Amino acid sequence: MSAREDLTLAQRYVDDPCRTVGRGAQEIGDGPDVRRVGTGTGRLRESITLLRESTAAATPMATTRRPEPVVIPDGPYDSSQWTKRDNLDGLDDEGLGAQGRHAP
Repeated sequence: MSAREDLTLAQRYVDDPCRTVGRGAQEIGDGPDVRRVGTGTGRLRESITLLRESTAAATPMATTRRPEPVVIPDGPYDSSQWTKRDNLDGLDDEGLGAQGRHAP
């Protein structure tokens, strides 16, 4: 059985107690216990509905495409990326720190 079929079945199983609580509230009255059970079954019903909607919108794993790999060139980077610029105090060399400073 698929997940969608399972959720449809779960929705049916939750709908029955919701109806029963509604009928019971008419016969017994709207006391705190009846309201608590009604609130709980209502939240469960809403949660299953949201879960069904999210699984319907999701694409199956078998049909999802993997992203294309990003090719990183083996050549050296442009050294101007690490040189001092007029409007900046200087850029850090990765792992070496700013130019002109020494390690402690």
